[in-house]
Amino acid sequence: MSLPEQLLLSDLLRRQVRCDQGLERGSGVLAWMHPPVHRLLGWASRPSAFAQRRLVWRLDQLRGLGEQEVFVKGEPAETDAATLERLPTLIDAALTGADDVPLGLVADAAVELRSGRILHYLVARSDPRLPGTSRWRLSPDRIVDQQPGRVFTALRGLDDLPVARASVRQKLLRRSQRWKEQVQQVGGRVEERLEGWLEEPPWPEAFREEIPWPERDRNPHPDERYASDRDEPDPLEDWPEEPEQLPEPPRQPPPQEPAPRRYRGREPHGADDPWI
Repeated sequence: MSLPEQLLLSDLLRRQVRCDQGLERGSGVLAWMHPPVHRLLGWASRPSAFAQRRLVWRLDQLRGLGEQEVFVKGEPAETDAATLERLPTLIDAALTGADDVPLGLVADAAVELRSGRILHYLVARSDPRLPGTSRWRLSPDRIVDQQPGRVFTALRGLDDLPVARASVRQKLLRRSQRWKEQVQQVGGRVEERLEGWLEEPPWPEAFREEIPWPERDRNPHPDERYASDRDEPDPLEDWPEEPEQLPEPPRQPPPQEPAPRRYRGREPHGADDPWI
C-alpha cells in the first residue's frame, strides 16, 4: 500500500491504529514532535478509553492508510498519559502577533512523511474543533519565538498569511470585498468620464468667439461685426416678381326666360282642369 508524500497530522490522529498482527491499538490522541527543528517524530494512541496506558509509534512504522485506519508494523513503546503531557508540542498553542496581539490557535500541521519535516502549520482563528472554520498557512520561518503553549510571530493579522481553507463566512467576506472593489472601479470611470464632459465646451468652435449679449451694446462699431457678411448675396434678390394681372374673362349675357306657351282656342282659366 503506497503512502502519500504529504499528510496532515489531523488525518493521522483521527484514524484507528491497526498493527501487522491485525489487532486494533486505539485511535491517535497526540503528536510526538520536536518543535525546535519543526519535525514530527511519531504519534501516540490510546488502546482503552479508561486506561492510562498510551502506545507511542514512530513515524517510520507507518505502512499504509485506509479510510478509517492506519496500518503500522512493529511493536510500540508503552508510556502513561502524564509522561505524554510533558512532551513539547506546538499543536493547540496560542498564536501571538506583533505587540503581543492574540491571533488564533495552531490547529494542524502538514508533514512530509519521508523525513517527518513539518512544511507548514495550519492556524485557526477560533476553536479548531468547530467544523467549517478557516485555516491559514504559517510557515516555520515566520515563527520568531516559541514557548510551551505559545508561538510568537511578527504578524499584524491572519490576513498576512495565505488561506489554506476558507469558511463560508470568509468566502462571503472575500467575495463582498471583490464586489466592492469592482463597484469602486466602475464609479471612478464614470466620474472621470463625467468630468471630461463638463470640461468640454458645449458649443462648437464657430460660436466660441461670439460677443456675449451684455457686451454687444458696448461695441463702438456694431456695423463692423457683420462687415464680412455684406459681400454675401441677398437671398431676396433672386425671389421672382409678382406675376402680371391676368385679363378678366368676357362676361356672358344672362340667360333669357322662355316665352309663355300659347294655347289654341280660348285661354285656360284658373278653375279649369288642365287635364280635361
